[in-house]
This record gives sequence, structure tokens and C-alpha cells, in this order.
Amino acid sequence: MVKFTLKESHLKIFIFLILAICISTSIAFADTHPDQIITYKTINNTELKLHIFNPPQHKASDSKPAIVLFFGGGWNSGKPKQFYDQSQYFSSRGMVAIAAEYRIKNTHKTSPKEAVKDSKSAMRWVRSHADELGINPNMLAAGGGSAGGHLAISAAVIKNFNEENEDISVSSRPDALVLFNPVFDNGPNGYGYERVKDYWQAFSPLHNLDENVPPTIVFMGTKDRFVPVETTQLFKRKMEENGRRCELFLYPDQPHGFFNKSKKNNKYKETLLEADNFLTSLGYLQSEASL
Repeated sequence: MVKFTLKESHLKIFIFLILAICISTSIAFADTHPDQIITYKTINNTELKLHIFNPPQHKASDSKPAIVLFFGGGWNSGKPKQFYDQSQYFSSRGMVAIAAEYRIKNTHKTSPKEAVKDSKSAMRWVRSHADELGINPNMLAAGGGSAGGHLAISAAVIKNFNEENEDISVSSRPDALVLFNPVFDNGPNGYGYERVKDYWQAFSPLHNLDENVPPTIVFMGTKDRFVPVETTQLFKRKMEENGRRCELFLYPDQPHGFFNKSKKNNKYKETLLEADNFLTSLGYLQSEASL
């Protein structure tokens, strides 16, 4: 049997390289972090927070466009960090970008309707605190991925599921929507029906569209196993029948979650650039994309 040994000098070099990799990895993750974390809602001893990314030299006296982003996870799991990269990018382009927490089943033992309540609460809180946050309350977009996309559009179209004693005179409706493989249909043939079947008609965005839905951009992979392409195309048709703007981008052979930077062969940059173009067309961003 051949026996290999490391000289002490080689061992030191090996250890140094491992430490260098660990340190550089830590720095890379540390680079993406919010400027502020603020509690927007406390319920049943649970504090729900907003992870806020501000533009350079941002001041409370500013009046910047903003976007609130909701993570995905089937209303079961997930964290705001999913949208830290997008938030950092949008803030570098001059928007206030906010990754929002909300109640999920695995942590809070709650149902999907509590998640919708929280998304509406988050939008209302941001809008009502616009002066403190330095944002324009009339240029407040929302977005999200998967179930988070559902929450973003629910804040726009779902009439029910408002938190008790909340000031509903403050609108939860976003002024624009940026949706990454969102859940639109919660009906009998849609996603999550068994969990929401007692109230699906009031809960499903596809079944509550009207002429007031804000301008929307949607990103969808053609191999998504949770949301059929046909559902998204139906959403687009319904939007256009109501005279609403809806841009749909289909990515061939891409699975659910293809927009995440962490995914292999992801379309993170492609989707972000199209979102940038969309928001630029609405006046939320200025100049050309810098990704």
C-alpha cells in the first residue's frame, strides 16, 4: 500500500487556502444586506419586518419610487433573503427596494389567508409611512416569486382578508406588479386549492381581475410544474380584455424558480433586465440598465 503524507509547509498552505475561501465567501454574502430592518406589524407576539435597501445618499426628504418584494415557498416556507439580490439592484438604480416578511405555515402555523393579510398590511404600512421612508406613495410597486407573486397581486385585487382593526382607507394596491412564476389560479384546477377550498373564490387572483389591476410584467418558464403556461396566458388575455397592460415573458424549458440567482443555468440577469425596462417605461427608473 502506498502511503501519502503532507509536509508541514504544504499543510499550512492547504489550511491557508481553505481559510481564504471561507473568508471570501463570507464577504460575498455580507455584501448583500439591507440598510434598515423595520417592524411593520406585530401579531400574536410575532414581529414581521421589512428589509429595506435604500438608493445611494438616500434621505427621508426624498420621494423615490419603491418596490415591495415577497419571497416564495408555497405559503409554507421561505425568507426575504430570496430577493436580496434584486432589492440591491433596484436600490442601486434609484428605487427604495423592500423585501418583506410574512407569516408562513412552517414557522407560524398559519394558513395562506394570513399571508395575504400580511402582504396587504405591508403595502399599507409602507404607503402610510412614505414620508419617513423617503418614497413616493403613488409610485409603489410590488413583486414576488411563486406564492410571493400571488401575494403581490393579491394586494392589488383581493378585497377580503384584511387584518382586523387595520385602516383599510389606506390602499394596499400596488401601482405596478413585477411577478416571477406567480401563482394566479387557486380554483379547483389550480395551485393550493385543497388548502383554500373554503374561500378560493375570494382568494384566487385569476378570478378577481378587474379594470383596476396595475400594469404588470410576468416571467414564466415553460417547464414550470406548479403553474401551467396556459394559466399565465389566460391571465394575460383577461388583463387585456379589461384594457390592462400585461407583458408576459416565456422562457423555454425553464423550471419553477428559474429566476433565482442561486439556480443552475438561471435567468436571473435576463429577468431583472426586462423588469428594469418595464419599470423604466413607467418612469420608476431613469437612464439605461446597469446590470
